[in-house]
Amino acid sequence: MTEDRSLEAFRDEVRAFIRESATEEIREAGRKTTSVFAPFKQAMAWQRILADKGWVAPSWPQEYGGTGWSLEQRYVFAQECNRAQMPPILPQNLQMVGPAILGFGSDAQKEELLPRMLSGEDFWCQGYSEPGAGSDLAALKCRADRDGDDYILNGSKIWTTYAQHANKMFALVRTSSEGKPQQGITFLLLDMGLPGMEVRPILGLDGAPEQCEVFFSDVRVPCANRVGEENEGWTVAKYVLEFERGGSTMGAWLVPAVERLREQCEQVDELGQRRLDDPVLARRLEALEIEALAVEHTEKRVNAGLKHGQNPGPMASLLKILGTEVMQRFSELQLEVTGLRSLVYDPGALEIGAAPSDFSEDELLAMPYYMNTRAASIYAGSNEVQRSLLAKAVMAG
Repeated sequence: MTEDRSLEAFRDEVRAFIRESATEEIREAGRKTTSVFAPFKQAMAWQRILADKGWVAPSWPQEYGGTGWSLEQRYVFAQECNRAQMPPILPQNLQMVGPAILGFGSDAQKEELLPRMLSGEDFWCQGYSEPGAGSDLAALKCRADRDGDDYILNGSKIWTTYAQHANKMFALVRTSSEGKPQQGITFLLLDMGLPGMEVRPILGLDGAPEQCEVFFSDVRVPCANRVGEENEGWTVAKYVLEFERGGSTMGAWLVPAVERLREQCEQVDELGQRRLDDPVLARRLEALEIEALAVEHTEKRVNAGLKHGQNPGPMASLLKILGTEVMQRFSELQLEVTGLRSLVYDPGALEIGAAPSDFSEDELLAMPYYMNTRAASIYAGSNEVQRSLLAKAVMAG
């Protein structure tokens, strides 16, 4: 069997598995996802189904639960999940803290924590950002002071996605003020709900409580929960961020999303007209299609380099900028295509299992999605930070 035919056979296997295993509730959650974070309950249900199949962590080493797929197979899997509008797997377990444990965790941490991450028995939130240290992680001030075999935490974190659902947190904390700011940071693992810990959800622009504030007041965390060496958390964080930005599959989401937008533009309205007959809109849609394909092509170039042992390096920053800005332009055009009916605010209709609304899902989703994607150029390292990294790479030759 040739490589192309083998890949197409794999694509058929993925399609069949999705068709046979995804419940209607999970599919509805996928369609009603208005950000990169899907509805929690259904996203975790889909994660458990994939974990039972052994498909939940394609990029992990096989000895720890990875699939052993080629990079091409991973991309096909992402494409087919997106074409079927499945809810994206929440990244905190498998794309963030998991790689940190794989790269820097002790044998005991790997044995205890990794299986529970795969199954979703534990759900982790990310304690990085602070009110005075968003993308500039080196400016964080949340302190962890040694007291015997424990650290004592004081301070706060913000923009902690789904902290209200999490039973675990991975956090960057300051353990020293000496030397460069990056040298006094430590990577810690902790249980949620410890004495002195408080979680306050934040209502976002799209009406969803996706983000949270987390406060620490003399919270005691065992030193055994540290990942890597004390004051060396910056190294762990950089590894996780590269993992988060590298191996991107944003094009695998954008291309089918733009295809669905084209289908929406081809529909005939009650006056017998199609939005695609507007030459200005048609030209903008074509430009967006080209941009989405450019993201996809660039990702495949990066993946080809990864296959041959190359680090994505500055290309990870380029992909972050390109992908998120095309995503924002997609949300803007989607809003224009949907028109005035996208102005309706009916968050109850977006609940999974809600009764049918007078408005279509496209009309209900366009505005919340547009609002949420305003943050895409800020989170995971703002695009300004990414441009600085690219500039440094260029200046360094």
